[in-house]
Amino acid sequence: MKSMIAFDLSKPFDSSRSCALLGLMLGLSLSLSPAGRADETARCERPNIVIILVDDMGFSDVGCYGGEVETPNIDRLAAGGLRFTQFYNSGRCCPTRASLMTGLHPHQAGIGHMTEPPNQPLGISGPYQGFLNHNCTTLAEVLKSAGYHTMMTGKWHLGIQSQENWPLQRGFDRYFGGLSGAFNYFKPRGDRSLVEGNDPVDPGDDFYATDAFTDKACEYISEAVAADDQPFFLYLAYNAPHWPLNSKWEEFQKYQGKYRDGWTALMQMRLAKQRQLGLWTQDIVPAPHVGPEWDSLSDKQRVDLDANMAAYAGCIDSIDQNVGKLTRHLEQLGKLDNTLILFLSDNGACQEGGQLGVGDAEMVEHPPAGVDGVRLGLAWANACNTPFRLYKHFLHEGGACTPLIAHWPASIPQEQNGKFTRQFAYLPDFMATCVELSGASYPSSIPACVGNSLAPLLRGADQPVHDDPIYWEHEGNAAMRWGKWKLVREYEKPWELYDIDRDRTEMNDLATSHSAQRDDMVAMWEQWATEHEVAFPKRFNMYQWLNRHKDKQP
Repeated sequence: MKSMIAFDLSKPFDSSRSCALLGLMLGLSLSLSPAGRADETARCERPNIVIILVDDMGFSDVGCYGGEVETPNIDRLAAGGLRFTQFYNSGRCCPTRASLMTGLHPHQAGIGHMTEPPNQPLGISGPYQGFLNHNCTTLAEVLKSAGYHTMMTGKWHLGIQSQENWPLQRGFDRYFGGLSGAFNYFKPRGDRSLVEGNDPVDPGDDFYATDAFTDKACEYISEAVAADDQPFFLYLAYNAPHWPLNSKWEEFQKYQGKYRDGWTALMQMRLAKQRQLGLWTQDIVPAPHVGPEWDSLSDKQRVDLDANMAAYAGCIDSIDQNVGKLTRHLEQLGKLDNTLILFLSDNGACQEGGQLGVGDAEMVEHPPAGVDGVRLGLAWANACNTPFRLYKHFLHEGGACTPLIAHWPASIPQEQNGKFTRQFAYLPDFMATCVELSGASYPSSIPACVGNSLAPLLRGADQPVHDDPIYWEHEGNAAMRWGKWKLVREYEKPWELYDIDRDRTEMNDLATSHSAQRDDMVAMWEQWATEHEVAFPKRFNMYQWLNRHKDKQP
């Protein structure tokens, strides 16, 4: 659902003009009752918008999605809002950020694979250039044009080499964080160092990224509220729980020893809790565990693996504490009720680091200063995505389905609080939603936003967000959703087909028995991929592509 109201972007946003136009479009008249007019006035109060993106967190990690990690503040947002059961990211850090930020497919924004490698030659352009191009706009640019204060803290990961690709140059008024894809929580350094605005910042001795990003976000919000009565947009992008898993000591101790029964036991416990929560409306057949049997490991291995998972849980616990700090700050400022908060993860839990991950109890207790630290590994990541298959990088449900919580007391009907919405949606819908709620105008000179607005769901409607298909591709992994059908493949493996309404965990491949449906969807996906310059069917080699295009000018 696209905004139908156009505004002159050279003039300050006039909310009264927006409401008058909106009232005209909706056919409102003086014949409405006073209560009806009051309701429409409330709808015209544009919300503040806060997007909280966490990094490499699994589908079942937070309590309100089945996890045992203590997340009371996140769970409180869910209890006072909506939980999405079928919201999709792009399966990997920077493609997700590109799609979230622009309302486009990552390839359209210039990040079809990852961000640019070090020492990339200048003058590269195209779907795999590795930084945001100028044939797209950002949420910050669109909302700023509508009078919003725009601020960001945390991980950028949308282009680092040229300052013209940094947050302040892409619509944000204020920025504090790390520009690259991974950095140490305690001591970010080198090209992973902190910046505020465009200037480097010394983190100091008592720095912890999760705390610092929240503190600075609260500071920016206070400044915006003190400045005027215009709404604000905050993009808070935690680097946690991405590797290195730098848990604070207190949080690590809180969870150490709780994972001594292993990943299979953890998956069973989480699935039982999900069923108790009512997360599933079907008889879920969980994906089997991946990796060795827990009892086959040595005592030392089990101690070390418990420590790695405890560090991961500690990082999530810190996120939750900071979500609480942020929501309390909004409440103290009187801004919580009319602030739309969207909480999600950029992809499924991270399997990078082999089956058993990287690190041991000693590394958790004495983390190195760089990014060569503890990594979760495949077996734990599989459990963190309970009950789904696969993990980060992939477009099966375990890689690309995120918990999404929407909290907006001024809009979400009270009777919907704590409920699940089972309509499927994906990242580009954030742009369409922000355009509608802010009254902003999306530029007509660039590719159209591919998302649809989530506003009807946020106002209590239970209707599909997408009637048309939606598509993904990353590293040769590919997928498509079309109603109940999901077409998906791993790189260089055959296409699979699933009826998601009946088989949410993708355990019963229908590609052979429903070959006509498969073939129709494959043809549609290939047409989409061709139109968007997706490199398929061969695996894309970024460095070969750069060499071929090094003389091209943007």
